[in-house]
Amino acid sequence: MMSEPAKRSTIYLDPELHRALRLKAFDTGRSMTDLVNEAVRMAFREDQEDLSAFDERVKEPEMTYEALLKDLKAHGKI
Repeated sequence: MMSEPAKRSTIYLDPELHRALRLKAFDTGRSMTDLVNEAVRMAFREDQEDLSAFDERVKEPEMTYEALLKDLKAHGKI
């Protein structure tokens, strides 16, 4: 199976983030591209985990903020 060639993009980083990324790339012997790709993949995995958790809890009863506060007060938590 052939993989697609990498796509080139322009992104704008906060100067301090850019400096930290460049230093990490140097220290780890990896490219900035590899580090950014890994970070984006991790963020997408976390999003997928969150969405899965929402799906698993969709049938749970909802509680309003007001009801939550009353429950906490009734149980001496606040």
